Amino acid sequence: MFHVVIPARFAATRLPGKPLLQIHGRPLIQWVWERARASGAASVIVATDDERIHEAARGFGADSVLTSSAHASGTDRIAEVARARGFAATDIVVNLQGDEPLMPPSVVSDLAAALSERPLTDIASAVAPIQSLAEFLDPNCVKALRALDGRALYFSRAPVPWPRDRTEAGRPAAFDGAARHVGIYAYRVRSLLEFAARPPTPLELSEKLEQLRALETGMSIHLMQLVEAPAIGVDTQQDLERVRQLLSKA
Repeated sequence: MFHVVIPARFAATRLPGKPLLQIHGRPLIQWVWERARASGAASVIVATDDERIHEAARGFGADSVLTSSAHASGTDRIAEVARARGFAATDIVVNLQGDEPLMPPSVVSDLAAALSERPLTDIASAVAPIQSLAEFLDPNCVKALRALDGRALYFSRAPVPWPRDRTEAGRPAAFDGAARHVGIYAYRVRSLLEFAARPPTPLELSEKLEQLRALETGMSIHLMQLVEAPAIGVDTQQDLERVRQLLSKA
């Protein structure tokens, strides 16, 4: 059994109000909620600090919780929901971002199962093969280093692992075996609450990657291998138009 919590903010920097932007007659956040419902989760909760999103979610039948506007991240918002709903310490909660209307429900359920099968692991997330050199060099594509048993070793915006023997003019010329991080997380509730209570760490602040706080403070992350990355989330107007096109074919 697992729960899904969908954090949703109105004040997105690049695309304000995006949870309520329409895609074929439904707000974006409803598409995400429907994907989560199809995963077989015991409950699916929209967590927002905005009354407009809260009312819209309730309007299409979602369980929605109004949370503090002071949270620095979606993880903090999810932790508030876990406390408010009294989830057990051993329960599993999946953080599905509110701008992922194309996330396959099977990824959500498989990720929860991957964590459930590893009782000594705190968090599970996912990786997928990098498809191009441009993607490998892009600092907006977060790279993940994974041990042979699936444990996360490090996350970076830099091109890692560095192909020392295959560079040109000081830049990588190959990306064999490189993996990108897919930003979906499953937490044990006790680990979620511990993580949210800890202050940002030096590596986290340097790379601007929240998951490094977990590694830097000794928490364990399992990285589930995907054959390919799920389709894009929505960060920009261009992303929104692409998602509209893809969902028009669904």
